[in-house]
Amino acid sequence: MVEAEPLARGMLLVLRFVVFGLTLGITLISFQAYQKRRTQRLQYAFLGFAFISMGVAISSVITQFGAGADPLVRTFFQLAETIPWIVGFSMIYLSLYR
Repeated sequence: MVEAEPLARGMLLVLRFVVFGLTLGITLISFQAYQKRRTQRLQYAFLGFAFISMGVAISSVITQFGAGADPLVRTFFQLAETIPWIVGFSMIYLSLYR
């Protein structure tokens, strides 16, 4: 019989790759749109999606390596994970607001 924990961890890893692939796809599409029409809105959208992609990547890495870390180090990792999300969503907000 297959143990549930390794199977669940494997599924989680696959799902994280799917999310990262989707964010990279959205970033690529927004970059191509920006290349066709160089507007400030599309530039902000592209940068926003790029930072969100970076946040997804960082959160995946931090989840893998930060599990056994000291609480202070884990807090620092979580702070480093949150900053790209804030910047990314702020840029998308600017692209929609203007």
